[in-house]
Amino acid sequence: MPRSIGQESPIGTPALRCEVQEQINPLRTPAAPGNRRVVSETTEAAAIPSRRSGRLRTLAAIPCFNEEVAIGSVVLRARQHVDEVLVIDDGCTDSTVKVARDAGATVISHGAQKGKGQGIKSALKYAVGHNYDCLVLMDGDGQHNPGEIPLLVEPILADTADLVIGFRTFDQMPFYRRFGRAVLDVASSTGCSITDSQCGFRALNRKTMESMLGTLRKDDFSTESEMLRIAQERHLRIGETPINCKYGDFDTSTKNPLSHGMEVLGSIFWLAVEKRPLLHIGLPGLAAMLAGIFLLLRFFQGFSETGLVAIEQGMLATLFLIPGTIALMLGLMLALIARMRE
Repeated sequence: MPRSIGQESPIGTPALRCEVQEQINPLRTPAAPGNRRVVSETTEAAAIPSRRSGRLRTLAAIPCFNEEVAIGSVVLRARQHVDEVLVIDDGCTDSTVKVARDAGATVISHGAQKGKGQGIKSALKYAVGHNYDCLVLMDGDGQHNPGEIPLLVEPILADTADLVIGFRTFDQMPFYRRFGRAVLDVASSTGCSITDSQCGFRALNRKTMESMLGTLRKDDFSTESEMLRIAQERHLRIGETPINCKYGDFDTSTKNPLSHGMEVLGSIFWLAVEKRPLLHIGLPGLAAMLAGIFLLLRFFQGFSETGLVAIEQGMLATLFLIPGTIALMLGLMLALIARMRE
């Protein structure tokens, strides 16, 4: 159930605080060797003043899958800067839900793992349905600093941006993630220059929430790229602000980085194909088909002049002609379907 502003936190009672401390202390960073997760630096958070505004009702939404280690701290610190914290339980099998509730978050559950994109859709539906003016999306694994929420909300408050995306500098990221991010940044950029297309720490105003709700289709980790594409198509103002991302001594993600990258790259490709099938499928198919026709004409010309059958040339012409024709027809069909769906 949503809490009203100023409602006393359930962790404020001594008895309940003891219960949380006995299981997983959300305020304590795990310090076991090889399992230390740096959530944030207290000094950094203190340096950023809270911009919690009475003019805008702000919701922080955190899609989660098995984040019991960090979610308590994330919720507690996010509550200092927003009116409500919503945790979306995406089929968690650990104590994430209990820790989040004990820390004062509202929790909605999918019942099964449906993907981060579905979590974003649930957050949008909740925020619009509860008349929030601003929605802050962040990860529950502790890599985002809740103390930096005001930095993302500030352009929304000033009405200088409709969508604000945090960006990480490369020196904050493990090497293999730098490479993956660079590739995905290029793949996601459709004529715009976004510094960090894959950052999940972002703020949306009411206009952007309503634009995304019912428009987002992807359920996987490509949802950030899809949000960018929709924002560009709707001519929304996109702002950026630097953030500090903490990976600690080990990767905080519950997703394998390689499969994550391939999944996002594949989804970006199909999003582009679905949007412009003639450009991405039909045009290459036409080029291949023309090349096949040229090689086939050379094949017949050689046969008429020499009477010999150039088998290699004939096979090469076939390799271009058949796939090219299929790709051209497929591009035309997809373009027709896209036109009918519009």
